[in-house]
Amino acid sequence: MKILVPIKRVIDYNVKIRVKSDESGIELSGVKMSINPFDEIAIEEAVRLKEQGKASEVVLVSLGEKSSQETLRAGLALGADRAIHIESTSILEPIHVAHALKIIVAQENPNLVLLGKQAIDDDCNQTGQMLSALLGWSQATFASKIAIEGNHAAVTREVDGGLETLKLSLPCVITTDLRLNEPRFATLPNIMKAKQKTMSIIAISDLNIDLAPHLKTLKTQEPGKRHGGIKVTNVDELLSKLQNEAKVI
Repeated sequence: MKILVPIKRVIDYNVKIRVKSDESGIELSGVKMSINPFDEIAIEEAVRLKEQGKASEVVLVSLGEKSSQETLRAGLALGADRAIHIESTSILEPIHVAHALKIIVAQENPNLVLLGKQAIDDDCNQTGQMLSALLGWSQATFASKIAIEGNHAAVTREVDGGLETLKLSLPCVITTDLRLNEPRFATLPNIMKAKQKTMSIIAISDLNIDLAPHLKTLKTQEPGKRHGGIKVTNVDELLSKLQNEAKVI
């Protein structure tokens, strides 16, 4: 079984985000970048499935500027076998990524596409679902447990009030949640081995995808400052403050 794992290069989650002074976007100059944490969980799960003998190959794919190759190398150091970089300098929306992944799926013919439920930079939570629709494949989102048995995948996911387990026929698309696993650290020998692993580079123009934007960012602003809360002594005082001070009722 081949597993395709799409990953995204994002600002490291430990970095304090800064908005550009002209409010045109987020400051990226000199900022540490990393694999999107949800995608890192997807890599870990794919590698574990290979270690269990359920999968034979784990292939990473990422879209973006040349710097995305650094992110792919980091993913290869976690145990993936090879990588595909779709080089693009355009601003890519989830639908653009989904269309590109559809073409890669047609070329690679994987049995499973495993990716993070969302990226921490835009929080769109759309790519996996869009890819599933474009492929006509079954999908399971927010997976907290995955079991592969024969030609099926049993996926447990959290829902309001408990857990839900779905049984999907392969091939399918699964998006990962935080509870699925804890990614391993890359060891120095594996980091060195990753430099020798195969990475194919494809220009996004060769995929003939319509990259026309559907969204326009008007401006980016920091959230408002939070103020300290207060304690009220009874319900009447709470209602009075909500009505007369906060003016929300």
